Amino acid sequence: MEYLLELASSPTAWVALATLVAMEIVLGIDNLIFISILTNKLPVEHQTKARRLGIGLALVLRLGLLSTVAWIVQLTEPVIEVFGQVFSWKDMILIAGGLFLLWKATKEIHHSVDPSAQQEQLLSSKVAMGLAAAIGQILVLDIVFSIDSIITAVGMTEHLPIMIIAVVSAVLVMLLAADPLARFIDNNPTVVMLALGFLIMIGMTLIAEGFGAHVPKGYVYAAMAFSAAIEALNMLSRRAKHKRVAVEA
Repeated sequence: MEYLLELASSPTAWVALATLVAMEIVLGIDNLIFISILTNKLPVEHQTKARRLGIGLALVLRLGLLSTVAWIVQLTEPVIEVFGQVFSWKDMILIAGGLFLLWKATKEIHHSVDPSAQQEQLLSSKVAMGLAAAIGQILVLDIVFSIDSIITAVGMTEHLPIMIIAVVSAVLVMLLAADPLARFIDNNPTVVMLALGFLIMIGMTLIAEGFGAHVPKGYVYAAMAFSAAIEALNMLSRRAKHKRVAVEA
């Protein structure tokens, strides 16, 4: 209790908490985009349940990993060397997660642009995917993003209570934003393609980091924000055009 009171009275701890919460929320955007796109392909009655389960699993995983911080830190230690390139468990997990994101995003893009795939979708109204399959895919990415999130948290502070509060806060924000974001993506087909492009970029970033190339997150998220801003302008332009056409008619 004395430790917690001392921590609560420390300005440095509050600054670290605010910074870490912001960082965790930003890192959670990647996970949330993937969950939104994937759950939108489920029948309507299962979508909200799948999102909550996926985000709930992310919280459980992150809190569970926080209880094994010493083991998580060891994941950054080199374990194998291939053609002169040293890899840790973290590197291999990031590469696997990046490849999974590339495969999934490319498959979804192909489904969107291939006429035969569109025909199949029209016949079935939704892409055939069970709730268990969707949760399984979400869980795979939850593991990757959770490990990356916890390692980031460990690098920013040594205080476990701060890490726990930051992780819980970020997951709560994800939970609140999940349904509105999913509806927005589902109602705007061009945003779906943009979000899939984001997933490809995130996948490539994970693979690059797995091979030891440091990619500043600020550049990645700045590019995503710029692209989103351009798409927002396009949406406003299309909306204004439709209004003009309606008035002229």
